[in-house]
Amino acid sequence: MTLRKQWAVCAAALLLPAALAGCVSDSDIMPKAAAATYAPTSEPRYGAVSDGAYTVAAVPTGDLKARYMRQLVDDPTGQPAGTVVVDPKNRFLYLVQEGGKALRYGVGVGRAGMAWSGTANVAMKREWPRWTPTKDMIGREPDKYVKWARGMEGGTQNPLGARALYLFKDGKDTLYRIHGTNEPWSIGQAMSSGCIRMMNQDVIDLYRRVPSGAKVVVLPASGVETAASDG
Repeated sequence: MTLRKQWAVCAAALLLPAALAGCVSDSDIMPKAAAATYAPTSEPRYGAVSDGAYTVAAVPTGDLKARYMRQLVDDPTGQPAGTVVVDPKNRFLYLVQEGGKALRYGVGVGRAGMAWSGTANVAMKREWPRWTPTKDMIGREPDKYVKWARGMEGGTQNPLGARALYLFKDGKDTLYRIHGTNEPWSIGQAMSSGCIRMMNQDVIDLYRRVPSGAKVVVLPASGVETAASDG
């Protein structure tokens, strides 16, 4: 089954609200080992960005993979222009353009058992969003999460990164987010609590292109591989 056809089966989505609301991996809020030292990136799309009160760090050269860098490709989705299509299987997010094209971004996705699929809309957009763990997360691992029970302010250390798009279905919060990450090396991996993470430079780009109310189609994680170019 091609990506063009996969979106039709999204109505059978499984919603896991307690897991999705957290939108983090264990490493997001745990002490990090010293990072490897890489030369500053020479790729202008992923250089340092001054963004209001914060500076988005350049993506380290060692974390950039050509496959997951933002690029214009032939649209494999068949959706109308302006639609966001998330392909968790292949770790891509598409923003459909006119003329049979799409902007393709690399993403990180939810680990096994923590995925949602279906059709929704962007109900809210936030710059440097606040993050709050769910009650279930706190109950399971209080030592890790209780200190953030009242939330973590937005900023460069916040696991939601520079931007967040909040997805609602039929007027109800799916607790599913498309957001940035302060761990660019995680792009292309399945490790979050369900949400879709993007490099901060990419989520800033997507944020300015996608209006509130935009349609979002999230394909099942079990979908087949697509023929999209690796770039």
